[in-house]
Amino acid sequence: MHRNSLPLLLGSVALLVIVGLVILASTCLFSAHASEIDGYREAKRQAVWLVLGIGACWAAASIDYRFWRRHVWLILGSVCFLLSLCFVPGIGQEVNGERRWIGAGFLQFQPSELGKIAVVAFLAYWFSRHPDAGKHPLKGFLYPLAIVSVPVGLILFEVDMGTTAVLSATTFLVLFVAGLDWKYLSGLAMTAVVAFIGMLSYSPDRVERLMAFADPEKHRLGAGFQQWISLMALGSGGFTGRGIGEGRLKMLYMPFAHTDFIFPMIGEELGLVGTLLVVLAFVAIAVSGFAIAFHAPDRFGALFAVGIVGFLCFQAFLNIGVTTSILPNTGLTLPFVSYGGSSLLIGFFAVGILVNIYRQGHSQEEEGVDWVRRRRVTPKL
Repeated sequence: MHRNSLPLLLGSVALLVIVGLVILASTCLFSAHASEIDGYREAKRQAVWLVLGIGACWAAASIDYRFWRRHVWLILGSVCFLLSLCFVPGIGQEVNGERRWIGAGFLQFQPSELGKIAVVAFLAYWFSRHPDAGKHPLKGFLYPLAIVSVPVGLILFEVDMGTTAVLSATTFLVLFVAGLDWKYLSGLAMTAVVAFIGMLSYSPDRVERLMAFADPEKHRLGAGFQQWISLMALGSGGFTGRGIGEGRLKMLYMPFAHTDFIFPMIGEELGLVGTLLVVLAFVAIAVSGFAIAFHAPDRFGALFAVGIVGFLCFQAFLNIGVTTSILPNTGLTLPFVSYGGSSLLIGFFAVGILVNIYRQGHSQEEEGVDWVRRRRVTPKL
């Protein structure tokens, strides 16, 4: 499985990107941000970000993944600084009441995307440096969580609960794989639930979304509008879909059809076949990523790979869960598919890191096999 994990990983990512570009070209013409001069502006921009993402993937694949361990504190501090810029007037950009972006125009960027890499890199560094920390409440629980809470807290105050949920779930996964005692894991899970309920009480909008999730039909003209239209799109697509470009609910009915809610557009135009291919592609990413982690040369590489696979697949799970009305609306994009330069760039960068971990593990295994062969053929004197 390990030998086939890299082709499986890259093939799955390529499939998602192709489906995303096709549906984006079909959908962006009807988006609220479509230009009167060029309705395919978002598709063209996504193509530019795709080229940049491939370059980032190549660069990350060429850099020894241990580089991120040696500079983890600098990376974490830099990401926290960029996250804090989101709150600086003139630098941070507020969209729909959320301050997730810095920059302007085409050059807007979400530092929270970099935060995903920084958090998993730190956790991998910490538990590779302290391999027996899982049994200690300070080293294995309080210290790492206190440090991780700084970037995660900044992301939360951006009012980005979706990314916060993804990072929380990824942190839980890395702690589990690192061997943290189940008592601390269960306590962490209960604390997360209490914190989630507490945040809802201070956000009437989130409470409204939760109520809409419980009964989308009742709230179809309010907070549940997107999920109700999403279910209609998925249902109308049937098994094979209406055909590429033949979707109807993208025509100014579905808000954010090219970003957060691109999955139901896939369902309407490509049907159950298209949506299953997307789901299977993310399953393949998870399987190949865990295979790469299992054969990583060291503990840092293994935990780093697990964390990367975690935030990619958790985000996909949340997005698909929201668009199929299994989960309340969180405002997350579908990795490699939705329109979004920051998400696509960092997604490819993360895949590049996985490629490097695979290469290092594969070369180490080859060296071990060659050494065994030499031992077998060397005559005894």
